[in-house]
Amino acid sequence: MTDLFGDKSAIVTGAGSGVGRATALRLAEKGARVVCADIDVDQAKQTVRLVEGHGGTAVAVGTDVSREDQVEGMIGAAVEQYGRLDILVNNVGIPTPRLGTLLEDHTAEEFHRLVSVNLGGVFFGCKHAVRQFKKQGTGGSIVNTASVAGIVAWGGSVYGATKGAVLQLTRALAIEGAPHDIRVNAICPSGMPATGFMAAGGMDPEASAAPEFAERVAAQHPLGRALTAEDCAEAILFLASDRARNITGVSVPVDGGYVAR
Repeated sequence: MTDLFGDKSAIVTGAGSGVGRATALRLAEKGARVVCADIDVDQAKQTVRLVEGHGGTAVAVGTDVSREDQVEGMIGAAVEQYGRLDILVNNVGIPTPRLGTLLEDHTAEEFHRLVSVNLGGVFFGCKHAVRQFKKQGTGGSIVNTASVAGIVAWGGSVYGATKGAVLQLTRALAIEGAPHDIRVNAICPSGMPATGFMAAGGMDPEASAAPEFAERVAAQHPLGRALTAEDCAEAILFLASDRARNITGVSVPVDGGYVAR
């Protein structure tokens, strides 16, 4: 354990698996007290057990980020448990329900679900975190998980539109928050094998975890390596920390060079 985060209080949404779990583990390892929020509270509790097994501090909170009352309750849980909030990682995101779906084939229900989770969840998280940061008067850090799909045409039109909106929200809120020492940044991952994200888009879980799939993803990256949840967690860790105290409003691709082609 180290004290990079000096016993700061952090929330990670989607902490029950993938990037969220990896981020919660790294934050706790570096001294943060973590709220592991997830719609699947049992998965969040498993992350808590992993954190505690490594000597860290964490609690689990069941949260549907598309519901403002639950997000507000999540922020309140962090303050009640740890006395304050210093870091919010808005990590929850869902893919196009059927990978490869064209814009005109999306149903209205699919469209609204993508917007309510991918954009609405970030909006609600930012809104209530900023209110808490201002109440405390000591600044704060928000890191949003966007996607390379918000930068280039990749991953589906509606999904990409929600992630593009997250990037613009990140930039605009960074300017609004700057006078209050509230920093807002984002990471933009590319395709990631061996997480539940691809399976949520309809890919067979075993296929998404297979070495052959990882090799295909790696081949799309100039660096030649497939992305891992831990790669994303490291970028989030830096942006959330005081080491990035003069960085705000940026969107960092974590993509092996994909968007730099």
